[in-house]
Amino acid sequence: MDLFFNRDSKLIKGCKANKRQAQEVLYKLYYEDMLRLCLRYLKSDELAHEALNMGFLKIFQNINTFDQKKGEFGAWIRTIIVRSCIDLGRKEARFNHSAIQDETEEVYIEPTILDKLFAEDLLQLIRLLPVATQIVFSLSVIDGYSHQEIAQQLDISEGTSRWHLSEAKKQLRTLLKDATIDNPLKTKKI
Repeated sequence: MDLFFNRDSKLIKGCKANKRQAQEVLYKLYYEDMLRLCLRYLKSDELAHEALNMGFLKIFQNINTFDQKKGEFGAWIRTIIVRSCIDLGRKEARFNHSAIQDETEEVYIEPTILDKLFAEDLLQLIRLLPVATQIVFSLSVIDGYSHQEIAQQLDISEGTSRWHLSEAKKQLRTLLKDATIDNPLKTKKI
């Protein structure tokens, strides 16, 4: 038997029995990874923590619906956390539901700029994007969702999803061009 499967099985049984100790262990086990996920989708630490806590509340309330035969527990948790981020992001942003033309301009960024930036720096730049644009960018580029899937999840048109992705690339290109060796994060807020 798989070690993680056994660990998850015990935690799931404990959580289904509403045992606080099992819930605490589950929360601590997934906290770090799920917080990083929330930080990719939301503009502020406060919103990320709010989405994380909303997500864990949903997890504990719906743990009885999880079936180990149908999928992996970590993936189930991740899906709930992502949906919590999207729900909170919807409240924070207003999406333009009209059809917007698709801009498929290729982005060119000098390799020397990317060498100067670390993942944390890129995350900070992504968090400067407008909320709707940031969420679409994260869903598309980081998590690999198609425009059709994004449109369904966010209740927007595929054209709007494409526009937000194009806009994110354009704004990130500007932010990256403004980055310098000495001050990679001294960029203007969009």
